[in-house]
Parts: sequence; C-alpha cells; structure tokens
Amino acid sequence: MKIIAFYLPQFHTFPENDAWWGEGFTEWTSVKSAYPLFEGHKQPRVPLNKNYYDLTDVKTLEWQAKLAKKYGIYGFCYYHYWFDGHMLMEKPAELMLENKSVDLPFCMCWANEDWTKAWAKKSREVLISQTYADKEDWKKHFEYFLQFFKDDRYIKVDGKPLLILYRPEIIGPLKEMVTYWKELARENGFEDLCLVYQQADYDHTTAETGYLFDYAIEYQPALVKNHMQEKSLAWKWKRLKNKIMVQKLGMKQTKGNTITFDYDDAWKKILSIQPKDDKMLPGAFVDWDNTPRYKRGAHVYLGVTPKKFCHYLTKQIKRAKEVYHKDMLFMFAWNEWGEGGYLEPDETYGYGMLKAVRKALMDADEWEN
Repeated sequence: MKIIAFYLPQFHTFPENDAWWGEGFTEWTSVKSAYPLFEGHKQPRVPLNKNYYDLTDVKTLEWQAKLAKKYGIYGFCYYHYWFDGHMLMEKPAELMLENKSVDLPFCMCWANEDWTKAWAKKSREVLISQTYADKEDWKKHFEYFLQFFKDDRYIKVDGKPLLILYRPEIIGPLKEMVTYWKELARENGFEDLCLVYQQADYDHTTAETGYLFDYAIEYQPALVKNHMQEKSLAWKWKRLKNKIMVQKLGMKQTKGNTITFDYDDAWKKILSIQPKDDKMLPGAFVDWDNTPRYKRGAHVYLGVTPKKFCHYLTKQIKRAKEVYHKDMLFMFAWNEWGEGGYLEPDETYGYGMLKAVRKALMDADEWEN
C-alpha cells in the first residue's frame, strides 16, 4: 500500500512572511504560541527533542525521508504555491529535487487559493491573489512542474505524473488550462497527466469538467467534519448563538468558541464511506487541532491515541484494497504541526504515530520493507 502524506513546506523563513507576520516567522512561530483552551487540551505540541527544524537544511530533508521510509510512508505530497509566476515556499521542494540523497517518492499539490490573512484570524486581506492568468502563464507553470515530473522519484501512474489540484472549482479556465497541460505533457514524452483533486467542494460526478480528472481524494478529516457538523445539534446551536451574540452584542467571537469532535466518531464515519465510483482514493488522518493557528474558534479532535490511530488505519488500508480497489491512500499529514496533523515524533508520543503506521501496514499484510 502506498501511503502518501501531505507535506507542508512553511518551516523556513522567506521575505513575504517576514513582511506579513514579522521577521523570522515560520510555522513554528504559531506552534510555539499555542496554549491549552480547556482542561485536557494537549497544547502546545512540541517536536521530540525540540527539533524545530529548518526545511532549507538538506540534512533535515534527508532525515524526514529516511524516517518516513523506515516506518512505511511511501511518499510525500508537497504543497505548491504559485501565483501567476510568483511562488511561495518553493525552496524545500527545489532543494529536494537537487539532492538525490532525499530518497523518497513525491508528488505535488497546487494549493490554488488566494493567500490571505484569514487563516490566522487577522483579517480578510488578500496578500496574493490567484487570477489563473493566461496561456503564457500556464506554460510557465507547466515548465516549472516539468523539472519535477522528469525526476525518477516523482510518483507516476502508468507512466503519467500524478498532479493534484487543491480546489479545481475556483479555477475559471480549468478546462482550457488542464487541456493545455495535458497537451504539453504528451509533447514532453509522457502519455498524459494523472490529474487528481483534493477538496470535496468539487465533485467530478456532477461537474462539467469532471472527466478531466483521473482520481478524487477523500481528504480527511475535512470530508467527515462537514458531515459531523451538519448532523450535530450542538454545532447548529453554537452557530446560532454566535450569530445572536454578533448581532445583539456586537461581539465578533464568543470566548472559548472551540469546536470539538470525537476522534472515534470521525474514524467510524470514514470507515463507513462507500466510494462514489472507481475514481475515489481513500484518505486517512492522524490528528487535527488547529488552535496554534486560530487560537479561539478552532476545531479539535478529542480522544486521539497512537493505538486508536493504528486500529483505524489498519481497517482503512484493508478497505483501500477491498472496497476502493486502490494501492494508494492519502494521509493528513506528515508535518502539519499548526493543525495538529503530523506523523513526525513529538514529546507526547515519541515515535508512536509512526510506529502505528508500520504496525497498521503489518496487520493489514501490506508491510513491504
């Protein structure tokens, strides 16, 4: 089973973050600033041996790749940020490309949203917007991808480079752009692109452009969270109460407005999902707690342990083969420390989550190392 973990590259400084958030800002800044919001809340999260690494150090990239491989992670999916030729956080992937010593398969996901201050609850100010430009920009973008596609480590399906679009529904010229990229892929010696999308706001079964996609990722826990919110009376009441507070009292947010979810309930829902069709790729998640980014008004999953994660992941690996008939599973996440979704060792569980992955693969008879 090929477990592919999403990989966040925001663990190094770059000029735009210095300007927007303050000199020296990285994802670690948010992680370190977290604090408990209720009794039993596990914050701040601390990497094992306080390893607040810098992703512009190739030794860190080598360490991550060796660690992932040791515990059964097949590859990383690097988030990629492109704004009409302007890029953010591109250095870790480029450094990996230059160094074959970072020996792990990889693919890329274009996180094609505006870059705003909303994620940190500062404002709705757009820092860099997406316009999806024109054919000239599409060509430049493809040519940037091409250097990665040509690398032997790049993940391919039947010889086609696997490329993920985060939110295809907000790309106006989606059909024209993707059709052109597929043409360029063939001109450069590939049969085609293996095109995949991530967010559930797009549905290939109903969208006119759905035929362009080879696969759809069941991105977890976002997919089940939406369902749990819709079904939760507590969630509906909290939203109504907050709306009343804003209208009547002029409050922007009620104190302690943290939404909690049950880890077991979420995973049971994941394990009950039946794929829409043969394009669906199963997802999994290790944990979620985005209070480092949002402080108040965040979402937190309760009851997480390595033992539970192993139990549920074992079942999902088996379902990937038996229900989805796939050899790929997308994991949230390798290093989303600001959202609590990481497999990397920490001060609470040590290597517990990584050991859980290895044991799940063994228990599902999918261990190949």
